[in-house]
Amino acid sequence: MGEQWLAGAPAAGDTEGSNVALGDVRTGPGTKVRSVTAGGAALAVAGDSPVTEEDLAGALDAVRAGRWEELTGWPGSYWVIADNGRERVVCGDLAGLRPVYYTPDGTWATDLRRLGKPLVPDLGLAAARIVAGSDHWPGRSPYEGIGLVPGGFALLLPAGREPRLVDVTAITPVEDLSVGAAQFGTALTRAVHYRVNAAGAPVGADLSGGLDSSAAVVLAARAGQVHAVTYTDGYTSAEDASFAAQVAEHTGVTHTIAHGSDGALPFSFPAGQPTGLEPAMGAALYEMDRAYLAPVAGLPLHLTGHGGDVVLDATSSVWVRLLQDGRRRAARRQAVAYARMRNMAPGPFWSGLKETAALGRAGALERAAKELEHNRRQPAQRVSGWSWCRLGATASWLTADGRAQVAALLRQAAADTSQPEQADESDQWSALRFTGATARAWAPYADAFAISPVHPYLDNAVVRAAFAVPTVARRGHHTFKPLLAAALPDLPPWLLGRRSKGSFTPQRIMAYRQRRARLGDLLAISPLVTHGLVDHAAVAAFLDHLGQGRTPTGAADMHQMLTVSWWLAGASSPTGASC
Repeated sequence: MGEQWLAGAPAAGDTEGSNVALGDVRTGPGTKVRSVTAGGAALAVAGDSPVTEEDLAGALDAVRAGRWEELTGWPGSYWVIADNGRERVVCGDLAGLRPVYYTPDGTWATDLRRLGKPLVPDLGLAAARIVAGSDHWPGRSPYEGIGLVPGGFALLLPAGREPRLVDVTAITPVEDLSVGAAQFGTALTRAVHYRVNAAGAPVGADLSGGLDSSAAVVLAARAGQVHAVTYTDGYTSAEDASFAAQVAEHTGVTHTIAHGSDGALPFSFPAGQPTGLEPAMGAALYEMDRAYLAPVAGLPLHLTGHGGDVVLDATSSVWVRLLQDGRRRAARRQAVAYARMRNMAPGPFWSGLKETAALGRAGALERAAKELEHNRRQPAQRVSGWSWCRLGATASWLTADGRAQVAALLRQAAADTSQPEQADESDQWSALRFTGATARAWAPYADAFAISPVHPYLDNAVVRAAFAVPTVARRGHHTFKPLLAAALPDLPPWLLGRRSKGSFTPQRIMAYRQRRARLGDLLAISPLVTHGLVDHAAVAAFLDHLGQGRTPTGAADMHQMLTVSWWLAGASSPTGASC
């Protein structure tokens, strides 16, 4: 795999490694760039897309007029750079899988190392993202003084003026599921097929047994040869493995099942594991990934189901949105039915949704900040269902200084008027950016395993087609992920009828038990602890609690704390490459 990156600066005259369309933009040796220049306008696309020079030439009018969102509608995953003489725009994709980092003076790069700035981890932000979620600060990178263009935005560089962000989401809503399903099915099918066809050889694919990866494998098998891989061990859901085998038999793909041992449990962090330039939640699963991906190393590409949950489904934020829109009766009817189907008490669930709607985004963040400052935890009924800001178990691990820093950052986020105020929009964009960041941060591991991951559910065209469908229509009441069934009705009924979803929680719990001493040592040297933001005694006690198997509550918070701590400990000399 080549080293893919782009970089540019506000000053002219930098022609090292330049491309023909934008002479001062430098490119990495492995970066595929197509470009056109005519009539005072220049446009280039870099990355994975079937876009042609004719397509680009047809978009030059949009460049001249500054209609930047029109430059992001091609299939695939890519960066766009355009210039009309008055201003330049640089953007990645809606999910943030193709990142653009920048500094206040307008210097930008898709690889943090190309900015020419010291990479100093922002410890306060790292703590805040563990405690309150990563979605509240989409425009900040993990490093001090370096911005990140959020998914759905572009970096606008007007000549002689400060850089600013412009919205390029360009979602055109449809009336209902039936209208949008055909568009989504076409977009997803094309996203898979063009890549398999272009590979001209067998391709790899994840096959967990879930709907998302299974649908991708079914589509890929219609276009070419596929080698699907599945991970299983003594803690994996038997239903997952059964569905994976059934999909493989149905499609006729080559199928390899890796049987992991306890040595492949999470949080092994072996010597030589890449650190990367951003914290990656997948870092904890290094040995598991190495075990099941080995059979497909070296293949032209590797399909995943990442992002399927985001585009195919919606959360209980849809009922908060109905309340925001004044549709109380519809919200209550649907929410109560949902709670009863899952053996939840409808009363507290409904009360939590009403309180969430009444607070709004800024109010919820302000309340969380106050609770941290006064060292209080949210009552259980407040976090029933979807929440604008759910303080995790990590809130109880913070020191007084840590609480103060996180509270200050929450207040900054509350004042950010660029974020959606509608619950369902806020939720889907936050989930999309989180998924994109997770896949982006995993790039060093893809290099280490010699695979070229492709995430068709994160393509702009696929995301736009899904987000055009009302969230309430994607929130199935009696069917799971109804958009997929409507968009691809020829998928096997036994697959579309699946209602469950596996997870790695059992593996995490066992790893906390077996690796408790070593993980405790890791927490002791975490920069979050040594710099006084997290209390070691509190977090170590919680790890001990998890290690004794008393409850899985907080297991995901500990996962994030451990991987971020491990990353921070090695961030001074990261290995691996960005996407």
